Amino acid sequence: MPQRLIKVSPARLSTFADCPRRYRMAYLDRPTPRRTGGWAHSTLGAVVHNALRALFELPARRRTAARAAELVTENWSDEGFADTEQAGEYRRRARNWVADYVDEHDTGFEPVGLERWVSAPTGTIVAEGRVDRIDERSGELVIVDYKTGRRAPNEDDARGSQALALYAIAARRTLRKPANRVELHHVPTGEIASWEHTDESLRRQRGRAEETAADVQLAVDTLAAGGDPDEVFPATAGRHCGWCDFRPSCPVGQDAAPAAKPWELLAE
Repeated sequence: MPQRLIKVSPARLSTFADCPRRYRMAYLDRPTPRRTGGWAHSTLGAVVHNALRALFELPARRRTAARAAELVTENWSDEGFADTEQAGEYRRRARNWVADYVDEHDTGFEPVGLERWVSAPTGTIVAEGRVDRIDERSGELVIVDYKTGRRAPNEDDARGSQALALYAIAARRTLRKPANRVELHHVPTGEIASWEHTDESLRRQRGRAEETAADVQLAVDTLAAGGDPDEVFPATAGRHCGWCDFRPSCPVGQDAAPAAKPWELLAE
């Protein structure tokens, strides 16, 4: 019998690697266990992503800094912020971020994909996921991922990103064009961290993904065979438990760290 391919996404692999129990709660437990409320940093990231996607959906002549700022306001949500004053301050910041991004970077081209779903069998897995933006430059695809965190990413982050590598692999197969360059665009600073993959570096990233995917599948099969859920999917406790979405449903996480406030991870 041919080996069964395992469907994976960067988000699933990252979740399992960080904490198998969180993976189980997020993707397997039904009904889904109780979660925390929204997080301000996640809201902020989603707003910026949505604004930039909407911007590139416009004709090139309408992609102005002023329109980019307006799109932040149109997509805004106060979820997770301490109060309306804090939300207003970060709305103002986000408007400036995307306006400056438009002023500093070329937005006059037509992307190959926006929030594009890519999927491809490779090795023992089916790599899939949604890419923020796919550009085409000199006949080759470029994988673009927007970031809004506290720290601007660097070249090591781009090179080591399993998500970007899997997107490149899947984009190659989905769109049938070379895809080696990956970029992290830090919208708050306008900085771009990039890396040019080789076939070998993509194979290494695929190998890492295959190893994690095999561990996930073993755990899933063991659970289906009657394994104890908490033993098969153990909690990886630590400081990060303070801002885990499933903290209300995880006694181990509650004991590991105090609950973080929904706005604590915002960039200062």
